[in-house]
Amino acid sequence: QVQLVESGGGLVQAGGSLRLSCAASGRIFRLNVMGWYRQAPGKQRELVATITSSGITNYAASVKGRFTISRDNAKNTAYLQMNSLKPEDTAVYYCNVKSLGSDYWGQGTQVTVSS
Repeated sequence: QVQLVESGGGLVQAGGSLRLSCAASGRIFRLNVMGWYRQAPGKQRELVATITSSGITNYAASVKGRFTISRDNAKNTAYLQMNSLKPEDTAVYYCNVKSLGSDYWGQGTQVTVSS
């Protein structure tokens, strides 16, 4: 079993910043991919950013240059630093871990950006 606990969401004005955290616990193989996805009302869930256990990152074009994903392997924790936030970034953000062919999801954290 793998558990993911997210924190750090909230309400922020456009141009502001937020930092999301995702702490993973349970049976996680050390080689894994941690990532963040988001889902806005009426839209499909979409990739935001991912990071491998060796630190290789991937970003959606819409957040590149504004968001930074990082991780602490010793703590099995991933972070998403979000800067220059826009109203269109408003969504529920979900943490994801891919490990040994399995997908694990957090409960989601709401990020709301006001204009």
